[in-house]
Amino acid sequence: MKKVIAFNGSPRRNGNTSLLVKSFLEGAIQSGSQTEEIIVQNLNLDYCTGCLRCNILGRCAIRGDEWVEVSGKISEADVLVFASPVYFHHVSAPMKKLLDRFRSFVKVQITETGLLHTPHQVWNKDFVLILCMGSSDAIDGQPVIDLFNYMTEILGKGNRLHVITGTRLAMVHQVTKSAEELAALYTKLGLSENLAAGDAEKNRKILDDCCLLGVKLSE
Repeated sequence: MKKVIAFNGSPRRNGNTSLLVKSFLEGAIQSGSQTEEIIVQNLNLDYCTGCLRCNILGRCAIRGDEWVEVSGKISEADVLVFASPVYFHHVSAPMKKLLDRFRSFVKVQITETGLLHTPHQVWNKDFVLILCMGSSDAIDGQPVIDLFNYMTEILGKGNRLHVITGTRLAMVHQVTKSAEELAALYTKLGLSENLAAGDAEKNRKILDDCCLLGVKLSE
């Protein structure tokens, strides 16, 4: 049985990000995975201070928050899902706080040409990045994708990154709205109603893609 941990970085419990996470986890459950969704905003996590003591200790030096428990779940998981709305071309603030603590998973050495990263443990995991953005162009989420490409690589060559991106998703529940509902919404947003039918179909496919990926990575 595979273990799937989904980190939901959205502050909206019923927003588009949450709906996509729900679809992914439904697929994972169908294939028999053990799943858990963690609302990142609700975690008691301190900020990484860049103390570098994790280089020596092989773990984060910060104590008194929930990182010990969370990092244990991360280490044990087969599939790690990171879902976030895109705010100013990057993940939400709670998600960024979580990601910064991943620094403690690797030893970082300064070299003459850059940084050398050596993971403290062997990593062989599927990383899933689910992004929702109001922009019509997925390029606005590229800085996040670049970060995850880099992060999964330095954590171990055996890691695999899967990305699902939803665009033109600015309002709550928009990913589940019908063509007619989208047409009415787009009028208020100053967008062409002609986009509604195609977007409704595209949004249904994104939900299906999340579910199917959950199934696939759990097999």
